[in-house]
Amino acid sequence: MQGRGWRGVAEVFGVFLRLGLTSFGGPVAHLGYFREEFVRRRGWLDERAYADLVALCQFLPGPASSQVGMAVGLYRAGLGGALAAWLGFTLPSAALLVLFALGVARLEALGSAGWLHGLKVVAVAVVAQAVWGMAQTLTPDRPRLTLAVAAAMLALLLPGSLVQVAIIAASGAAGVWLLRGPVSEGPASLPLQLGRRWGLLFLALFFALLLALPLLCQTPALALFDSFYRAGALVFGGGHVVLPLLQAEVVPPGWVDPQAFVAGYGAAQAVPGPLFTFAAYLGAVNRAGLAPLVGAAIALVGIFLPAFLLVAGTLPFWNRLRGHPGVQAALRGINAGVVGILLAALYTPVWTSAIGSGADFALALGCFTLLAHWKAPPWLVVLLAAGVGGVLG
Repeated sequence: MQGRGWRGVAEVFGVFLRLGLTSFGGPVAHLGYFREEFVRRRGWLDERAYADLVALCQFLPGPASSQVGMAVGLYRAGLGGALAAWLGFTLPSAALLVLFALGVARLEALGSAGWLHGLKVVAVAVVAQAVWGMAQTLTPDRPRLTLAVAAAMLALLLPGSLVQVAIIAASGAAGVWLLRGPVSEGPASLPLQLGRRWGLLFLALFFALLLALPLLCQTPALALFDSFYRAGALVFGGGHVVLPLLQAEVVPPGWVDPQAFVAGYGAAQAVPGPLFTFAAYLGAVNRAGLAPLVGAAIALVGIFLPAFLLVAGTLPFWNRLRGHPGVQAALRGINAGVVGILLAALYTPVWTSAIGSGADFALALGCFTLLAHWKAPPWLVVLLAAGVGGVLG
């Protein structure tokens, strides 16, 4: 493992902080940014190892892109690296949403800003590059390409997070059935400092908190923590899927006013990083009697803690299982299914929410060319797209 000790943790934090400041476009786009940064630029993981992590995190409840980031940090610098990856990627958007909750900035009108539209357009280029690059590596033959296309068709015809989980499971089963063969591609070396005992401990803690917290809600702080922990532990699909669950947790009890909930959701579209940081805003505007910063911290830790426990709990076993021939066959199918799901996501919601004119398509083409052929840094392309969007807007 490269990057041991505090230097490794600091390196992970710095890289993820920059990603947290520039990664617009939602979880699918985040996976594209991560692939560009950690597979192509830095070489921390190879293409197959990264795809394996994405496949695993698609199975787990919680924010998939944040979980992939935690896994990368864990491999790079141990538990400290996982925490550094989460903090760096989460802090910028959480801070902006807390500021909005405190009334420091007037962000209500950002939904129509030209520069924000430019950020949506650049997400099309980022996702398109990720789909193109992953397809070349993970669907090199007709069976896997056909499986990816079938997964994309099903995801488009039957939208929904549970359908996506079913598609991934079916892709794995199809891989075991259709893609068995000699193990010609050994998994990349992914040295992990956590053993299986630590993995069992984290998994036990995940389930213990899920069962015990509802019985311990004797204070407003614990009740708030329980609501957000449950939301993070039970939502599949991440991203916008968590919003109905959060609304059910905080609005009916009277912790958050319905109008404040909607206003915060609008502001969450204008910030980079994971959408789950919307929890920081909800915690800051809580009516449970907690100070805004205290409520924000409780909500933020509560909603992301299940993701951390699940990643740290499953990776020690995953690292051993992924070398088994049967598991590798399933992974070939799962990776093809993930490519198909990303292809479907490229159309909706990424394309449909961003491309509305010839000018939008022209900007997306230019961004894709800069990323894929000129190898421009993603953060530079993001800033360029925002500037062009602002001028056009």
